[in-house]
Amino acid sequence: MTTDSKPLLVIEDDEGLQSQLRWAFDGYEVICAGDRKAGINALRRHQPGVVLLDLGLPPDPGGVTEGLTTLREILSLAPETRVIVVTGDNDRANAVKAIAGGAYDFHQKPVDPELLCMLVDRAQHVYELERENRTLQSAQGRHMPLDNIIAVSKPMLELCRTVEKVAPTDITVLLLGASGTGKERFARALHDLSPRADKRMVAINCAAIPDTLLESELFGYEKGAFTGANQQTIGKIEHANGGTLFLDEIGDLPLELQAKLLRFLQERVVERIGGRKEIPVDVRIVCATHQNLETLRNEGKFREDLYFRISEMTLEIPSLAEREGDAIVIAKSFLERFAQDKGSGKLNFDDSALQALEAYDWPGNVRELESKIKRAVIMADGQHITAEDLQLGDVIADGVDRLPLNLRQVREEAERGAIVRALYLAGDNISEASELLGVTRPTLYSIMEKYNLRN
Repeated sequence: MTTDSKPLLVIEDDEGLQSQLRWAFDGYEVICAGDRKAGINALRRHQPGVVLLDLGLPPDPGGVTEGLTTLREILSLAPETRVIVVTGDNDRANAVKAIAGGAYDFHQKPVDPELLCMLVDRAQHVYELERENRTLQSAQGRHMPLDNIIAVSKPMLELCRTVEKVAPTDITVLLLGASGTGKERFARALHDLSPRADKRMVAINCAAIPDTLLESELFGYEKGAFTGANQQTIGKIEHANGGTLFLDEIGDLPLELQAKLLRFLQERVVERIGGRKEIPVDVRIVCATHQNLETLRNEGKFREDLYFRISEMTLEIPSLAEREGDAIVIAKSFLERFAQDKGSGKLNFDDSALQALEAYDWPGNVRELESKIKRAVIMADGQHITAEDLQLGDVIADGVDRLPLNLRQVREEAERGAIVRALYLAGDNISEASELLGVTRPTLYSIMEKYNLRN
């Protein structure tokens, strides 16, 4: 087995077809088995990411009982494995039954090697993305809340690592990012990884509350301060005492309130509306906005002194389009959750859906992705989600042009990216990186030399 090859298990009793398939897949080490027992033994030994399974296996070559039993055993032993069932001509009903039982896809005989290669490569690609996500999260030893931030891309992993360093401090953090990138989720991570985690985190959206009410929401008021003030009410800042105050969309904060917030940040005391007493508050401040605060500052719409106060540490959250590989992994997570909620059984993305997920630019980021997956689960007729179910059928032709057409190039880019991420996580320690990647040190050195990656 070369450093470039991946195990591909073919469970097929036809020796002629075994011979044909053995040499059909570039970049794979094809392992053939003629029955269920040999197939399961090979699965345990080689741990393939993809299995090609003939449903008509001995002692029931004319039926599908043995093949479906083998499918169940494979998914029981290795649920992350992608199984592509190969069925007889005009046997679509049993193929659908296999899909309902957890198979990834199906291919009808006579075998079309080119089409089958495409199905295998796509299944392997999804398998590797999900495995990489599990490996990287395990390697980082992350617990809540960053386990809720799904990421395999380098910029997101770097951001998660920065959050882990910043969270234990009291430094004021400004989160920048487009709508739907997960700013509130990172704010929650900063709180839950801090010494204040056992206290409350109070969030307020500065854009969602009318200007006339925002001051009382933030600072509270005394009884009789204005018409309708029938009792003393503490504000959000005071309510967050001991914990974290998250000011979302702070770019929408009115100028007159910016001055009052600045005074609080400088002196750490508040005065309720209608009150004269200064009330000390111990709180950690996290702010977020999708706007460009420097532009607002230059236009006189945001105070410069407040900008410097809230941006002691600035973290920029990349858009989903900038997070290579994340869209499919996140989409799979949403799919599993929504399918379970609906009681739809196991659903998978078909090839058109996977192409669309990779090709689309996601202007609405993760929030848009979540909405499309939720809709697709409702609209799907069978056990496969299509590009049309995602309302992305018209982006494939344009988007797929951006993907490398050469399969070797696709594999090389994925391999190089995995090595770069592993080295980063391991602090350039070759031994640790090779363990993350599941290869030996000499193998890793050889692949690094192949891609001109210097340690």
